[in-house]
Amino acid sequence: MSAFDQAKHEVERARFLGDVRDLLGILRRQPNELLPFEWVRHLAPDGEFQRGLQTIEVDHIIGSVDRYREFDRHYLPKERHLDERWIGVRSAQLQGKELPPIQVYKVGDLYFVKDGNHRVSVARRQGQKYIDAYVIELHVAVPPEEHDTLKTLIIKGEYAQFLKATNLDRVVPGHRDIRFTTPGRYERLLEHIRTRQYFLDRKPERAGLPPVTFEEAVESWYRRMYARIVENIEKHDVMTRFPGRTEADLYLWIMDHRYFLTQKYGHDVGSEEATIDFGARHAPPAYKRLGQRMRLMLRGRLHPSM
Repeated sequence: MSAFDQAKHEVERARFLGDVRDLLGILRRQPNELLPFEWVRHLAPDGEFQRGLQTIEVDHIIGSVDRYREFDRHYLPKERHLDERWIGVRSAQLQGKELPPIQVYKVGDLYFVKDGNHRVSVARRQGQKYIDAYVIELHVAVPPEEHDTLKTLIIKGEYAQFLKATNLDRVVPGHRDIRFTTPGRYERLLEHIRTRQYFLDRKPERAGLPPVTFEEAVESWYRRMYARIVENIEKHDVMTRFPGRTEADLYLWIMDHRYFLTQKYGHDVGSEEATIDFGARHAPPAYKRLGQRMRLMLRGRLHPSM
């Protein structure tokens, strides 16, 4: 079989496997598309650096600048019109010709192809581990992950803006990640911090002292409010009753519930009692939790032991 005929057979096989993966993605409710590079803007990159020629891992390439509709997430070709270019690249490889390096953007530990999508597709199909690439690195505070969607990238971008606004990495080194499952929640945390600043300033013992700075309020909010709620969540095993949710999700819900209980009883019930009562009142029934866990496991978003 000639190099051309072999490459033609391989691209037809690759498109067939792409159709199979599309079907599996639908059944599992998992996306099977490459990530568009334009989504990276949601991560608020704050620096771009030329890193020159490097050898990168093929499996860490998750997106494309302008060809993200033409290949699936495994870089299998999706359209017949791609065959000619794919066959040309694979034929050259079979004939022992050296292929030029690709060009990529690096974001975190992952890559988006600027030039060389067909070379990446052929490399993935052959099980190639590494490929040479000219790398342009973008700096982001919260890096993307392989299975991110537009929604999760938007949330990560909001988190990056929150970290920048609060200087939390510097104010509380080694703090826990604060991740939500729904966009628009970090503004509520900023409201909590501003409220904390307001009440700290009005404590009698601060009479005559300079105003509380925003960063002082950030540290106080994290250590005295957020961290305490998280400790109570862990202490009373509340997290397991809300599959697919995060500590940050529960923090906001419990704080709202604490306010509700305070209004109901006429005094502040405290974070621990609010946590216990919230878990008892609002956790889904056991059969619903089981169904949620099974769906999350099928989508690869929950470890079987959780």
